[in-house]
Amino acid sequence: MSEAEDNRADALIDYNDAIDYWTSIPATVDGVLGGYGEGTSVPKADVVGSSTFLRKLKARMTPEKGQIKYSVDIGAGIGRVTRDMLHKFSDKVDLVEPVKPFVEQIHQELKPLKDEGKLGEIYDIGMQEFIPEEGKYWLVWCQWCVGHLPDKEFIEFLIRCKNGLQPNGTIVVKENNAQGDDVFDETDSSVTRSNANFQKLFKKAGLKLIATELQRGLPKELFAVRMYALKPE
Repeated sequence: MSEAEDNRADALIDYNDAIDYWTSIPATVDGVLGGYGEGTSVPKADVVGSSTFLRKLKARMTPEKGQIKYSVDIGAGIGRVTRDMLHKFSDKVDLVEPVKPFVEQIHQELKPLKDEGKLGEIYDIGMQEFIPEEGKYWLVWCQWCVGHLPDKEFIEFLIRCKNGLQPNGTIVVKENNAQGDDVFDETDSSVTRSNANFQKLFKKAGLKLIATELQRGLPKELFAVRMYALKPE
């Protein structure tokens, strides 16, 4: 590793440390949202922001004839995003989540969706291991998780997701934004990227940004949160 690479925030990421941290966290909304659970404005504001963003994109996300709206929830936690938002836009949803207690909770949280036939596969693996089936997904939704991937692995992950898209499929990344340089958090071994670095990495993965928007209604002490809608170049 060169000195320049060694000085990057993402060079400090340790995947095993991240898994250890999240395994120690309660499998609840409050746990996965770092203490900003149901007693705060965050869960509702998050769902409203995501739903509004997807509704604005509707005309640019029309599936081709014969394709169903099959989505995948990356870094799904306990299934909150799928339960509260993603299933309302999708015909079926897969989930990707490596933390075992969270996966166990997914089965409980999403039992009603399973009974409705809207729940697809639950992959209990990390993003870096996930290889989407080619041409399967109408929407790949990545929220508050890609900070656990170093830049190189993040680009490789995005390329795999791009290959997993249906014609006219879309990738949405919803993540915290650092104001200046990328910031490493040793608590959960993750990096918070700047808006500029996100856009640079999207380009390296061969993705074009078709829309972006800041999440509104979050407490001022938190990082800004931005949504990015991406399609293959």
